[in-house]
Amino acid sequence: MRIVVDANILYSALLNTNSEIAKQIFKTNKRLNFYSTNLLLEEIHEHSTKLLKVTGYTKNELKLLLSLLDKRIKIVDVRLIPKKYIKTAINLLQDIDLNDVEYVALSDHIKGKLWTGDKILIKGLQRKGWDKFISVREIKMLSANKRKR
Repeated sequence: MRIVVDANILYSALLNTNSEIAKQIFKTNKRLNFYSTNLLLEEIHEHSTKLLKVTGYTKNELKLLLSLLDKRIKIVDVRLIPKKYIKTAINLLQDIDLNDVEYVALSDHIKGKLWTGDKILIKGLQRKGWDKFISVREIKMLSANKRKR
């Protein structure tokens, strides 16, 4: 399954590496393929000072965690997403949050699901009939089903 990870999910994983979110991202599972855009890296870089302060990580510890995440999350250059998906995402997000255009467009482009904790985004898109989300509970169930086979 293709899953697009947005910044708030990654923040959650970094803030609590023992959380279920972090466990699902960090553990290897060939059925779950995580994707994002450069926006994810830009947002993490932009807030790295705050992350260091809040978590107490050293710069090297944060760098190590990010390198592990880099191995699990495939970054797609936004220029590779066809314009039709970008335009659709802009139209959908016009009155919700245009900062999430890349995540929604990538989800549509790769025929994946968006993993986000942004309740306003979820509710806003659901009102418009866009319901391609996945929750940590669903991801955990997919992981558990894989192990039982």
